[in-house]
Order: sequence, then C-alpha cells, then structure tokens
Amino acid sequence: MTEPHPLLAAFADAADGRFPPCDGGVTVLPPLPGGLECSVAFTGHAVIATGLAAADVHARAVDGFGGSLAPDFLRHLAGPGGLIGVTDVTLTARGTGGTPRLAELADEGDGHPRVLYARALRADVTVHGDERGLVTLAHGLAGRRELGIELHAPHHAGRGHGRGLLADALSLVPEGEPVFAAVAPGNARSLRAFLACGFIPIGSEVVLRPERPWTVVDGGPAPGPGRIRTLT
Repeated sequence: MTEPHPLLAAFADAADGRFPPCDGGVTVLPPLPGGLECSVAFTGHAVIATGLAAADVHARAVDGFGGSLAPDFLRHLAGPGGLIGVTDVTLTARGTGGTPRLAELADEGDGHPRVLYARALRADVTVHGDERGLVTLAHGLAGRRELGIELHAPHHAGRGHGRGLLADALSLVPEGEPVFAAVAPGNARSLRAFLACGFIPIGSEVVLRPERPWTVVDGGPAPGPGRIRTLT
C-alpha cells in the first residue's frame, strides 16, 4: 500500500488548528504524484513539495514569510518551460454527512470545464449537482478531499444559489471529516460564498507541473511536463 504523502498530514493538522511554527522557515518535501509539485504558505512557514534537492531550495534564500510564493522562486521550481498555477487561498470545512442532498451526475459533467480541470489535477473525481450548478468531489493535493463548484448561471450570483449549493455539497462528505477548497483571492464572490458556508482560510498555495531534467528514481523516470489549466 502506498504511504500517504507527508503534506497530507500538514493539511489535516491545519484543519484541526495545528499549524507549523511561525518561524519564517521552509519545510521541503518530496514531489507529489502525477508530476505535480506545490508551494504551500501557512502563517510564517512554508511547505514545498518538489523534486529539487532541499539544499537547492534553501540556496535560494526563500523564507516562510511570503517568499515561497514569489514569482521568481516559483519559476525556479517550475523550470523554464514548466507550468505554474494561480495563487489560491486554501480553505477547509467539515462535512455534514447524512442523506446526500445532491445527485451524482454520471455523464452530464463530461466536457464541462470545471470537470475537465478537476480530472487534470485530481483523482477519483465524482460530479454532483442540480439546476443551480455542478460540484466536483475528488482526492486532490497530497490526497486531501477537495471540493469545487460552478454555477450554471453565474449572473444569478447574489441570489444565494452558490451558498445553497455549497451547503448541500457538504452533505456529500461524512460528518466531521475535513474537506478542502482552493479559491482565487480575486474571485471575491466565490470566496464570500465559501466563507459564509463555514469554510475557514488556513493558508495559500500554488500548484506546479515542472519541466526539468529528471533523474531516475526507484528504477524509473519521474513524470515529464504537462499542462495546468486554471479557472477563476
């Protein structure tokens, strides 16, 4: 059985209110599965999952007070031709469980940009929804449970559809279990909806798909570069 990526424990601890020390430090972890890497910023401490050596990361004099998300450092992580995602706020909430209040959609989500985006970065993606919009539920960064939503008619925002859809989506997660979401800070409408539904911010993150000369690891080559498509 594959061991969980160590970043998963950091997310679980943060969901429980236990954070890394606010010391300006940087923790370097191995890269994520599927050729992905990331830089996660908690308050005063950064956690970076990368294929680069820890000495290489620390040689850049990066710190946990925001430096881990600086553009020049992210380009160093990604390499000249690597893909860098947007900087997102990392949010978490607890599932409410009970009877699921959204139906699973077997085929309706196929081809939808939100679903395609989820499947490009996440595993075990399921699609749920109703006339208000779509919800994706999946195992995402480091294996954490991630939720994403998109309204069918964004111009109806302000009528409570987003908040209602999010509240119903939490019924898809067992009661008390953490679920995570990544929201672009500039998407204020979405961010307000998540906050209103009980999600709390625990940090910020950038996902990367690097391009660099890979070395052979455990008898085989590490994954090559790919594409990251961002949605706001």
